[in-house]
Amino acid sequence: MSATPNVNGQVIGQAHYATRAVLERQLARTGTTFHESVALNVLADSGAGVDRGHLVGRMTATLKIDDATALATVARLTGSALAEAVPGDECRIRLTDAGQELNRSIRTAVGEITARLYEGFEPEEMAVAGRLLTVLTARANAELELAGA
Repeated sequence: MSATPNVNGQVIGQAHYATRAVLERQLARTGTTFHESVALNVLADSGAGVDRGHLVGRMTATLKIDDATALATVARLTGSALAEAVPGDECRIRLTDAGQELNRSIRTAVGEITARLYEGFEPEEMAVAGRLLTVLTARANAELELAGA
């Protein structure tokens, strides 16, 4: 039996890509892309709407994509009537009823998947992993800022 490896970029990457593949498979069933799912979550969490620039900023910072890619994603959501400009405030965007329903459906499915994938881990293990990954992300983001990315 092989020993469990220490956490490193390869182990983190393998976990990321494996779990992302599971999510992508679920999203494909709804006709939603990963970028769209991130935007749907930001919009769902914003309630009455969010400034379009804030949404684009959240997407670019989280996904490490450029503004054009984020704006194209927002355009697809509005073009498919999943999101819309807030009446009287074209700078703000919100989910439509169809967008809210799609987001609820995706979140429910992801919740079920997450429960299966994380089953058996102790709360203390999850807390240590969460702390490690949060610090690692902050350090990587700081490196990107230093490099001017």
